[in-house]
Amino acid sequence: MLASPMARRLTVRAFLLVVLVPLCAHAQAPVAYRLSFPEAAHHLMQVEATFSDIPAGPLELRMSRSSPGRYAIHEFAKNVFDVRATDDMGRPLPVARPNPYQWDVTGHTGTVRVMYRVFGDRLDGTYLAIDATHAHINMPAAMMWARGFDRHPVTVRFERPTGTSWRVATQLLPGTDALSFTAPNLQYLMDSPTEFGPFTMRTFTVPDDRRTPVFRVAVHHKGTEADVDNLVRDVEAIVREARHIFGEYPAFENNTYTFIADYLPAAHGDGMEHRNSTIVTSSSSIALGRLELLDTIAHEFFHVWNVERIRPRSLEPFNFEEANMSGELWFAEGFTSYYAPLTMKRAGQTTLRAFAREMGDAIERVTVSPGRQLRSAVEMSRLAPFVDSFASVDSTNFSNTFISYYTWGTAIGLGLDLSLRERTEGKVTLDHYMRALWERFGRPGIRVPGYVETPYTLDDLKSVLGGVAGDETFAQEFFAQYVEGREIPDYARLLARAGLLLRSNASRAFAGALTLQDDPAGVRITADVPYGSPAYRGGLERDDVLVTVGGTKVVRAADVEKLIAARKPGEPLPVVYERQGVRTSTALTLVGDPRLEVLPFEDAGQAVSDPQRRFRDAWLSSAARNSF
Repeated sequence: MLASPMARRLTVRAFLLVVLVPLCAHAQAPVAYRLSFPEAAHHLMQVEATFSDIPAGPLELRMSRSSPGRYAIHEFAKNVFDVRATDDMGRPLPVARPNPYQWDVTGHTGTVRVMYRVFGDRLDGTYLAIDATHAHINMPAAMMWARGFDRHPVTVRFERPTGTSWRVATQLLPGTDALSFTAPNLQYLMDSPTEFGPFTMRTFTVPDDRRTPVFRVAVHHKGTEADVDNLVRDVEAIVREARHIFGEYPAFENNTYTFIADYLPAAHGDGMEHRNSTIVTSSSSIALGRLELLDTIAHEFFHVWNVERIRPRSLEPFNFEEANMSGELWFAEGFTSYYAPLTMKRAGQTTLRAFAREMGDAIERVTVSPGRQLRSAVEMSRLAPFVDSFASVDSTNFSNTFISYYTWGTAIGLGLDLSLRERTEGKVTLDHYMRALWERFGRPGIRVPGYVETPYTLDDLKSVLGGVAGDETFAQEFFAQYVEGREIPDYARLLARAGLLLRSNASRAFAGALTLQDDPAGVRITADVPYGSPAYRGGLERDDVLVTVGGTKVVRAADVEKLIAARKPGEPLPVVYERQGVRTSTALTLVGDPRLEVLPFEDAGQAVSDPQRRFRDAWLSSAARNSF
């Protein structure tokens, strides 16, 4: 439906008063979308989009191939069909399809209305999910846009399905009524996930020294009102704790931040950060999945500073037509993954033992993975387009050649935090570093909503670290060794300062971290054999079926594990296996188990000294109570 002249005037006035869009944008006609759901039960949404003031020549309409916060290609055009276009008088216009992602409309006189249907049945942080109970809309999966209209303001109108009282939860800015919204430009629109349905809403406010933002929690779930109340209490604790790392909340557009949560049986576990909102999904209930759900929320909320506003130049502005590659994801995603459990620990939502276990998992993965010998954390980050929710029809050996930038970044963040605390006796920490980055790149870096004016580079990260640490050499060496290089910090020494023990089980025999599955012919290896492991050196590979181990016939995966555990490091282990029907024998030379764990000294029967306890408390106690 075309917006009326009065609605357009009101929209422009709203931008002047609320959004502060540059003057050049005010003169541009808004792109007007109307979303309706006549076939919601069949997972279909009807979209009408009107483009005005089109210059001469074809209007090039596109569906996105990537989505903010995702780095891989997602072919959203595949679910679009029944595309039609008319002019401002309702006359049909020719529509050509020059490539899979584009529709060219010709013959217009300056105005084009395009109508299409789009299918969506995946409930997560990237795709579109429509059914009779709600509409879960990630904009790149749903909205056509036009080249050359990136800076045009946008209006979006939601039409309720007949017989429903659906409401809208979104970071889109309020329009002329409860079902009408605006965005200042395409970047902001595509970054604005929306839940349209019968959700439960809670709000709370938390002041800082400059403003009092409103936080909204919209939950579509099958639990109780008490479940939502408990969730919101925990979310508020996270919100309060995270603010004290940076000293303040960002200046959210409309002074509002929205948590959108779909906790439904059909949901896929996911979380996605956005400028003034996050969308989180899970098949778990609030009552049963509390800690996992909160970990996702803590991660995504930390992103309102780190990546949404402290943003790498490699991702600014976001490219909707191609994969988005960045060498800084070890920081943007990895440091965020470090701070999520740290924030929960400081807020009292998780235990020291659980936090130590999570840090141990990251250290172990980085330490023992053969991928560390092949690529640095920067290089791993650049592989995101191939691993970020990317499904390939051909096999990869990424289990041997790739370490998640989330995991490696977590380990780097831990190492840097503890290193700063050690070398300055706690006077400088990673919190100071994050705040310095916020003050240089985040707080002053936004003029037009949807864009970051001052994105950073890898050299910027080094420079700010040198300033915070008061030692440029330390910063250069840390990056050279652990970020751009392939070394790892001395975690055992660093963790010991906090009364945490890093230990291995080197006295236990180990053949490699094998993924085994019971098979009628024996025990099948179902994943890549780790490079350099005894099993790898012995010639074993994925899909080999182990028949005998140490001369004993094996029929279950547990049999193999017991037979290896009964040996000692350095002993040979005869193995008979079948590969494509051919029986072969080999011998594995077992080694000590290199896998690692982190645990409190108390759990290992060791005493914690007063200096260790003070170090631990300063690191893991509430920043909200001990802000600097």
